[in-house]
Amino acid sequence: MSGLGTHSKIYIAGHRGLAGAALTRCFQRNGFSNLLLRTRAEVDLTSREAVWGFFEAARPEYVVLAAAKVGGIAANIAAPVDFLVENLEIQNNILLACQHFQVAKTVFLGSSCIYPRESPQPMREAYFMQGSLEPTNESYAVAKIAGIRLAQALRQQYGLDVISPMPCNVYGPGDHFEFERSHVVSALVRRFVEAKRANGPSVTLWGTGSARRELLHVDDLASACLFLLKHYSSPEIVNVGTGEDVTIRELAETIAGIVGYAGTLEWDLSKPDGMPRKLMDVSRIHALGWRHQVDLATGIRSVVADFERRYPA
Repeated sequence: MSGLGTHSKIYIAGHRGLAGAALTRCFQRNGFSNLLLRTRAEVDLTSREAVWGFFEAARPEYVVLAAAKVGGIAANIAAPVDFLVENLEIQNNILLACQHFQVAKTVFLGSSCIYPRESPQPMREAYFMQGSLEPTNESYAVAKIAGIRLAQALRQQYGLDVISPMPCNVYGPGDHFEFERSHVVSALVRRFVEAKRANGPSVTLWGTGSARRELLHVDDLASACLFLLKHYSSPEIVNVGTGEDVTIRELAETIAGIVGYAGTLEWDLSKPDGMPRKLMDVSRIHALGWRHQVDLATGIRSVVADFERRYPA
């Protein structure tokens, strides 16, 4: 995209989160030297006054909105109001500020959970809003859908250049390892590392293990966002993923093998699986010229190393 340069002022909202930290690393590796990074203590993104005050003072030229309240199935079930309201507040404040302060281009990071629970597989962008959502994370999904619609409306009404990438399940170093907040890869890594350390005879996991998930390393997500910032401008959402998926059982067995855990796996059938399958159709972003680089085993090893560094035995 013309105008975007290594000295451009780029605000990465949520730079301490899983995606935001990877975005920061990616932009820095690519020579961008004028990143605007603010902690939650410095700018409360749920406060319109705080967000607009920051935009007034800093005047970002480009914005990547990666800030969100996120969590796994347990967290979404426990606090649906928080996931809906906080994410709506963050999105509304930042996207409206981008329009008001004439940001050159904005990236609003969505999620594959916007697609219907019973969506045909792989999930094409055209399946958006074509069915009921997965109940276990509906509040988060509704917030993301509202963000997409706001981004599209801002483009239509005011000409704001804003794009909405939709990543599949993202994992990588820097993720939460607390069970109530963790995603599937980080949760499984912790379970197996701790079971190995304790010489536990078995590990019990939620559901049947039959649900299928597509997993994208967070460094690949960051590279995709930079690529799209340079090469994509459309109101249409664009999927970001690998185009490959595994069952939760296969994933668990792979992680156990990488960790070196030799005990047995048991499945708690009273717990939910979540969506039966979430596989993205990534033909649109492939046609643009981007593909993922990090294979699953390499990515899992990066998460294991991150856990062992942050939570040594």
